[in-house]
Amino acid sequence: MCDGRQTLSMARAAQELELRTGEFELATQLGEVRTVPAAPDRRPGSAGPPARHRVPAAEVARLQAEPGFPETLRARLRAVTTNEAAALMGIGPGRALRLTRAGCVGPVRFYVNRFGAVVWLYLASEITEFADREPELLQGNTPVAMRVMLTSGQDWRARQWRSRRVAQLMGRTDDPWQSAAVIAAVLPPEELASVAEDPLERALLRRLRPVLASMITATPAARESFERVLTAEEFDEVLWYRVNLSRALETARREDPGRVRPSATVRAGRPPTRGTVPANSPTWGPDPRSLSVRA
Repeated sequence: MCDGRQTLSMARAAQELELRTGEFELATQLGEVRTVPAAPDRRPGSAGPPARHRVPAAEVARLQAEPGFPETLRARLRAVTTNEAAALMGIGPGRALRLTRAGCVGPVRFYVNRFGAVVWLYLASEITEFADREPELLQGNTPVAMRVMLTSGQDWRARQWRSRRVAQLMGRTDDPWQSAAVIAAVLPPEELASVAEDPLERALLRRLRPVLASMITATPAARESFERVLTAEEFDEVLWYRVNLSRALETARREDPGRVRPSATVRAGRPPTRGTVPANSPTWGPDPRSLSVRA
């Protein structure tokens, strides 16, 4: 009998839930399967990597007791390609591609094939919800604002995936330094260095850096495309993460000041760099979690 404290390894939980590795990974990312840190009582102030997670036995039992298990769980985790999404919406692949590039539906996963092409995957449930919510975008002329956006070459798929992944990881930790490390993970190195000027802080953020995605294909072209997806590029997105990293670092320094020994430059009272944002400054730039396209 489960006493409420028993936990299973991720591999065992996936087996019990009859999910393939990719399905189970997605389930934990989406919160369909709740996890807990494997070592929640780790010594405060530890600078090591985030603790691995396990699955409460009660969580597995809850999901197994759902009507229609495991098909209902798999249905919630079903991820589809752009062509499959087009079929679900009853439109052509070209129009589906334009809608996803314009940010109407954000990808939930991706992989890179051996030729270095990024293949985006979307939750089938989100595709059908969008089709029901925005039927006018499935037929007729493309709205002017969307045409201008697409003509200029904008593509919101990667930034939407980054936004979703950052939100998922931020929701899994209460540790202020780990939260900062999540945001730092999507910034280019030079941008990170200009916000986290102290090399000891940057070293800590690197040690705490979470795994954003795993890669199977390892050709040079695939590696380059993979790294490009993980890193913010456009000015407004980079600025968004810079501002939020600066705030996260201020919180971490205030709540856990002993985690990092300040460098000599910081102890000497060196003035803040251009990347430092006062705690009471408003966040500037688009919120990547609130994307919609309207005519």
